[in-house]
Amino acid sequence: MSENQTYDFIIVGAGSAGCVLAARLTEDADVRVLLIEAGGSDSSIFIQMPTALSIPMNMTKFNWFFESQPEPGLNNRLMHTPRGKVLGGSSSINGLVYVRGHACDFDEWEEQGAKGWAYRHCLPYFQRAETWSDPDGRPQDAYRGTDGPLSTCNGNNMKNPLYRAWIEAGEQAGYGKTEDYNGYRQEGFGRMHMTVKDGVRWSTANAYLKPAMDRPNLTVVTKALTEKILLEGKKAVGVRYQVNGKVTEARASREVILSAGSVGSPQILQLSGIGPADVLKKAGVDVVHDLPGVGGNLQDHLEVYFQFRSKKPITLNGKLNLFSKFMIGARWFFFKSGLGATNHFESCAFIRSKPGLKSPDLQYHFLPAAMRYDGRASFDGHGFQVHVGPNKPKSRGHIHITSPDPAAKPEILYNYMTEQEDIEAFRACIRLTREIMAQPAMDDFRGPEIQPGEAIADDAEIDAWIRENAESAYHPSCTCKMGAKDDPTAVIDTECRVIGIQSLRVVDSSIFPTIPNGNLNAPTIMVGEKAADLLRGRDPLPASNAPVWIAPDWETTQREGVPVRAPN
Repeated sequence: MSENQTYDFIIVGAGSAGCVLAARLTEDADVRVLLIEAGGSDSSIFIQMPTALSIPMNMTKFNWFFESQPEPGLNNRLMHTPRGKVLGGSSSINGLVYVRGHACDFDEWEEQGAKGWAYRHCLPYFQRAETWSDPDGRPQDAYRGTDGPLSTCNGNNMKNPLYRAWIEAGEQAGYGKTEDYNGYRQEGFGRMHMTVKDGVRWSTANAYLKPAMDRPNLTVVTKALTEKILLEGKKAVGVRYQVNGKVTEARASREVILSAGSVGSPQILQLSGIGPADVLKKAGVDVVHDLPGVGGNLQDHLEVYFQFRSKKPITLNGKLNLFSKFMIGARWFFFKSGLGATNHFESCAFIRSKPGLKSPDLQYHFLPAAMRYDGRASFDGHGFQVHVGPNKPKSRGHIHITSPDPAAKPEILYNYMTEQEDIEAFRACIRLTREIMAQPAMDDFRGPEIQPGEAIADDAEIDAWIRENAESAYHPSCTCKMGAKDDPTAVIDTECRVIGIQSLRVVDSSIFPTIPNGNLNAPTIMVGEKAADLLRGRDPLPASNAPVWIAPDWETTQREGVPVRAPN
């Protein structure tokens, strides 16, 4: 065993939050930072080319390939749980979608005990992180950022007519239109945003880490498996990790920060003896600090792929042959443009599934192709699909270690679809989606429903189909919940400090009290930005007073208008 020099801060995990922290903390030349990452380089063309997103997600080189236990609510299926194992973490292998979440999500955090993390507190950090390229050239407003490291855009600005037809169909179904779901109004149909800059995936590795790599006060160690946090009593003093079988202990004079993600962070805490005493004892780990919430409160988004045949040969299904892929790749390689420069999710929607909901709980990603997430076609011919699912699930799961071996994968159980509200929300998904697709705007394009298929109609049939076909949207979160110190389920306080342990913080998507209504990369980056100020002892950015649109009749209505075509 060797021992490295001492650093001020040690960050475990170079993902969506870890890269932000490394960049922000090392802006102070007097602060020395060690960043430890289990994966390696992100230089692969498959990572950097947006359209190739399905490839790195399915490579063991870049993905931890975690898997759930048999899920009782999904016919005991084992659910794939990809997590990034590469510089940039999951921001290097995800679908590149940029969704902050609804303002109500963050107000909910504060209601759950995360004081100082309401929307008015978080919005300035979303802005600080971002440079937004508005496709319509609108001027700066009170919601978007103009000079942050993270570049966001609309990809190819919806050149395929299917994107606009989907938005028009939503309006015809009685839903409003949103000009910017990351701005004043989330609810409605509109353009989708992505983390792309000049045609390249703009991961946190590209946005934050690489500009900081030449700083002499930043040390980055890759292919390093973290074994445990080094503790003296109940104070974190360093980290033990191994590279190519060589074990090293690095010391932190100020703090250790876990940014290993919603699976990795609770796993490392438990390996270090911090977590539910019964779980630790069962796994053969000595209990240092009994903290019941570690690994609990697991939440994820579950979704289905709604697929239709297309009457017109304008979908991406016509671009899946080898010659087309070569031409797309060549154009991207030389010019960073064309179909290679987008994730193809260029329009979307956020709606409420029933009256009485103050903010949306269903999210749509529209794709002008019918394919699986591994990039393969679902059937011969042309088609299109929407990914849809309830974004505010009530079901809760856990992540528990089963061994003191840091290389052993933890036990993951989501408990999907074990709450009646989640079942009813999926029923609404199916029926509301069919109604939207039936609107006149889709008439020129909509062929037969392929999946679920028109035969799936009543509650029992829908429930059975969901249990057999629903897939994770790959948004595990909330496993190191932020909350008040007297909350028995909380793991960290409102300054991201592990409750009961000195000099140890968690900063990543595991600290969310509840899962936001949207994809998780954007709020995780925001958490990194806000936590960086906490770690640097800076005053928080001034709270925003920007207004937020809430449907005026949300208590009694599910949507704003009456559909042109009512359901059968």
